[in-house]
Amino acid sequence: MKVVSINQPYFAPYPGFFQKALRSDVFVLLDTVQFPRGTTWLSRNRFKNDQGTLWLSVPVWKKGRGLQQIREVEICYEGRWPRKHLASLKTAYARAPFLEDHLEFLETLLGARYETLLEFNLRLLGYLLDTLKISVEVVLLSDLDISLAEPDLSLEVCRRMGATRFLAQAAARKYIHPPGVFERSGIQVVFFNPSRCVYPQLWGNFLPNLSVLDLLFNCGPAARAVLERGMDRGGT
Repeated sequence: MKVVSINQPYFAPYPGFFQKALRSDVFVLLDTVQFPRGTTWLSRNRFKNDQGTLWLSVPVWKKGRGLQQIREVEICYEGRWPRKHLASLKTAYARAPFLEDHLEFLETLLGARYETLLEFNLRLLGYLLDTLKISVEVVLLSDLDISLAEPDLSLEVCRRMGATRFLAQAAARKYIHPPGVFERSGIQVVFFNPSRCVYPQLWGNFLPNLSVLDLLFNCGPAARAVLERGMDRGGT
């Protein structure tokens, strides 16, 4: 069996993103689709501090750029935001038992000047997958040279990657081909519903679906087991 899933290359994604990766053999990242004009998980995510939700965003250049593919979006380094983000994380998670395990990487990541958001996100995603010991082949859509849109895109990606099973987000029912179309190509469609991961957090009541970095800061090496427990409660 070869399980293929498709996602956008989000910034510091929530635990459900990695539950999906755990169930996959191949993880295709959509870097050639259009970058949204409004707010997006591609460039921001939620963390937690003593006030509750802490939003961190990676500023990008949009004005005057027209429609951009995700891979074309460039980071804006005005305002010293990398230093501010690092300071915010250090303050918010100063009492987290495993913050120190990740500080060296975060200092390096935020100290570098990646030209594109995709490069930045891929470096962070690679670190998170390695830290969570998730072995999955990550493929960029741009490397497959597929220019189709949905509903044909997912089907062609699965065909190209030799999938026998397509792990699709439940919300994808609205825009992909019906399962029967995939089955005629020998591909079973399984719809995925991320499970809620509950774990010890700082600062009061539990907030679900924060960046997986919150999970790593609080649970360290046990983070993967937290993901797996959530999957055991049902994730498809």
